[in-house]
Amino acid sequence: MKQRHTRLSEIKELIKANRIDNQDTLLDLLAEKGFNVTQATLSRDLKLLKVGKISDGWSGYYYALPENDLISESEKSYIQDVRRGVLSIEFSQNFGVIKTRSGHANSVALALDVLALPEILGTLAGDDTIFVILREGNSKEDLLESFKARIPEVET
Repeated sequence: MKQRHTRLSEIKELIKANRIDNQDTLLDLLAEKGFNVTQATLSRDLKLLKVGKISDGWSGYYYALPENDLISESEKSYIQDVRRGVLSIEFSQNFGVIKTRSGHANSVALALDVLALPEILGTLAGDDTIFVILREGNSKEDLLESFKARIPEVET
């Protein structure tokens, strides 16, 4: 199975190059490229990429990627909070511990909650440590791939 980061890049390229109006079509195109994923995984990927459906004005709707400029100023601020605060990330099964600079844990945990990474069920922050619970069916690797996609400057 190819890595999630590669699959996310391929999804972006397929959406840019084709008029795709449903997940079945996208799943078929991904399969042609060697990516065998479930509909649930594809749904999580589309959410992570912030893919939406837009009207073509006459015959229906199709998938579209967000414009980079459409990232809200508040989201940019939250991403900056994560970049500034995170020092390290460690996992034990579905639980993670994020070490932050002293006093940054609350702002980083809030940022992670607002950014709504689909792998994170919840966070609990102290002064310099955040306890992270992953959603069932997600792994440490899934979360780290989300970090790379949304907050690439964070060293994981």
